[in-house]
Amino acid sequence: MYEDLCLYINGQFLKGGGRREQDIVDPATDEVIGKLPHASKEDLDLALASAQKAFLTWRRSSPMERHRILRKVADLSRERARQIGANITLDMGKPLAEAAGEVTVCSEHADWAAEECRRIYGRVIAPRSEGVRQFVIKEPIGVCAAFSPWNFPFNQAIRKIVSALGAGCTIIIKGPEDAPSAVVAIARLFHEAGLPPGCLNVVWGVPSEVSTYLINSPIVRKISFTGSVPVGKQLAAMAGSLMKPATMELGGHSPVIVCDDADVEAAADIMAGSKFRNAGQVCVSPTRFYVQEKAYDKFVARFLDKVKGLKVGPGNEPDTKMGPLAHKRRVPAMAGFVEDADARGARILAGGHKLGDKGSFFEPTVVDEPPDDSKLMTQEPFGPIMGLKRFKTLDEAIERANSLPFGLAAYAFTTSTKNATRIGDALEAGMVTINHLGLAVAETPFGGVKDSGHGSEGGTETFDGYLVTKFVTQKG
Repeated sequence: MYEDLCLYINGQFLKGGGRREQDIVDPATDEVIGKLPHASKEDLDLALASAQKAFLTWRRSSPMERHRILRKVADLSRERARQIGANITLDMGKPLAEAAGEVTVCSEHADWAAEECRRIYGRVIAPRSEGVRQFVIKEPIGVCAAFSPWNFPFNQAIRKIVSALGAGCTIIIKGPEDAPSAVVAIARLFHEAGLPPGCLNVVWGVPSEVSTYLINSPIVRKISFTGSVPVGKQLAAMAGSLMKPATMELGGHSPVIVCDDADVEAAADIMAGSKFRNAGQVCVSPTRFYVQEKAYDKFVARFLDKVKGLKVGPGNEPDTKMGPLAHKRRVPAMAGFVEDADARGARILAGGHKLGDKGSFFEPTVVDEPPDDSKLMTQEPFGPIMGLKRFKTLDEAIERANSLPFGLAAYAFTTSTKNATRIGDALEAGMVTINHLGLAVAETPFGGVKDSGHGSEGGTETFDGYLVTKFVTQKG
């Protein structure tokens, strides 16, 4: 059964009451599957006041109590992963196995925060004078406003929520209006786990209006955003003008370097699975492939063979490997990348077209030798399309990989320790994974550099953006 969509404010689930509602559409069928209420100004004010009031108590709560609640949420999310995943599939199209897996894997973020919140330590500093005591204390920053995207609606929201709550902060989150069911489900998990009212609040509305209202409120002390680079820059500028710290996980355009000495077939298999996961609607999706000359033909042949085996269809069909794009507007966007590449002399080796008359399906698309200044090689496609380029020397590949202002994730394949060390040192990215997929697990930091943002979520860094450092010195 599809999630009963609502707001969650001060421990209550709210809907109706004359609030504006938005249709939620299944991208595989174009059918309306739900109605999402938008928060009024009064709702936002109530969420702010509730979060502020709850913070006065929650900031002093025992880490053991926070641990208990977060562990309970982790357990509940695992129990309900398939149902929550089924609703994610209806919201934005990804195959059910991927959607349920998103919930199961991300329960680990709640487990991780539950354990790490018991280890938020300060320190004692030896004094210069007798009778003086000096302490460094880590304190929760306050009420947080978070904004999470539609491509991984459970993943992106719960990482922000558990980090804020684990640090002793309270949080108001505006999830993705296009894929809202997962965030409502998270609210229900915390409600059942016994989280005090006001610690977590969920609101919906016109994104620019809600973000502006929350960020400008003097109650909000910290911002967290995951989304596009242009929107992230706007929100960061707004937060910066008010001296409010912000964690920004923005877009990417991930390069892949495949060296002649790599296990080429393994590289093709791993990257084909990663490229078309969630129909390429992944901020760390590999998109710019730089393959060394001797490995090129073998890599392309293997990659195309894997692409031919991808079944594209509704996410709730058991044999589907790639679902629809989440929005109708993404279909002409993909066609635009193909048209630009074709006009510039590139070869379309696979795909390149919309599929069917119903839904937002687009073929997995492989483009051979798009020019370096083409749309595909300079703008994040955020869809099932990628470009293949030859290179001669590793220095050349690294230079081209670093040529864009993005710096979220990067991939490389080589059996040479020397090459691996050079690549790991030289690539300008917040995350580099070599010879395997090793990103986005709970115990490792997730974040980018350059236009891809600043700050990290996950790992021991997960609380960094939610804590402030206080120095206390005392004599006598």
